[in-house]
Amino acid sequence: MSDQTTEPADNTPPPSQVPAAENFRLLVEAVDDYAIFMLDPAGHVASWNPGARKMKGYEAAEILGRHFSVFHTPEDVSAGQPGLELASAATHGRYESEGWRVRKDGSKFWANVIVTAIRDDHGTLRGFAKVTQDLTERRRLAELEQIRRFSSHIQAAREEEQARIARELHDDLGQQLTALKMALADLDGMLEAQPVEPARASASLRDMHRLIDVSVASLRRIVAGLRPIAIETLGLVPALDWLTEDFSRRYGVSVEFQAALDDLTLSDAAAATLFHIVQEALTNVARHARASRVDIDLSARDGACLLRIEDDGQGMRSDARANTRSFGLMGMRERVDRLDGTLVIDGASGRGVRIAIAIPLTGILAPGTDAR
Repeated sequence: MSDQTTEPADNTPPPSQVPAAENFRLLVEAVDDYAIFMLDPAGHVASWNPGARKMKGYEAAEILGRHFSVFHTPEDVSAGQPGLELASAATHGRYESEGWRVRKDGSKFWANVIVTAIRDDHGTLRGFAKVTQDLTERRRLAELEQIRRFSSHIQAAREEEQARIARELHDDLGQQLTALKMALADLDGMLEAQPVEPARASASLRDMHRLIDVSVASLRRIVAGLRPIAIETLGLVPALDWLTEDFSRRYGVSVEFQAALDDLTLSDAAAATLFHIVQEALTNVARHARASRVDIDLSARDGACLLRIEDDGQGMRSDARANTRSFGLMGMRERVDRLDGTLVIDGASGRGVRIAIAIPLTGILAPGTDAR
């Protein structure tokens, strides 16, 4: 009789002999960073992997058989988004999107979703495979990076504005005050002389009056560049009239400005924002466009405030259009975003630049003003 111990037999088949369907099930069960599950043709949950439980918070017993619209926001459900996803996947074989999804506890997360239609050998729709990836952290990091870029842009714009003001104070107002000082010294010398020449003294006084008037005009223009006082005293449209006329006079560029706001009164913040958008656009024209004409149209239509700025300059290169920081456009985009508006830029090389802005009137009207 042998004294060797017999080991129990291992009946586990080698991996090569495990059915493919079982291998796939084991693979899906092992993945917990993605929600991977099946839907029947009507959109009811037919399978549930650990990743789906971890991401969405439902146990399999709680979710199997329920419609997958439970993962969508109420707004998406009201808009029929779940049905559109399945219809698109059934028609095109695959549907992919990014958007907000809802966990069991009601919290939201930003998700990349892929829905793939599953058909049998005869082409009959058997259901859908759905893969969801949580991109909330990636989105948060992207938003932080965007905030960082905006902060850098704001700081650069502030420094550039300070340099511009310094140049204008030195080159414009400073020179005028220096000339005024010289005129006063000349007058002082004449008063000390005996006898005083009335004609010469009178001419010197007239010169000083002129220099004072020019200095006051320069000071008003510099201050208006910092804060559009004309908006507070006259309103947005007269302020834009002044801005476009001053720009045309200073740069020799013809500006055609039209406004049709139907007696609507915008809030002070919205009016100042629109003023600065036009101001920034005209600055870009002066710096980059080499244009001879600018058309500006401000109107109210279909519940929105519409602003169009178009020049006949050299346009923008394709790489400049792709870079939102080119031509100072980031500043305009920031201002439009703060008013929940949209900004579209069309600037093909050699065909000028067209900026179209649409802002909902509901958020920018002065208190007591009704949108029509």
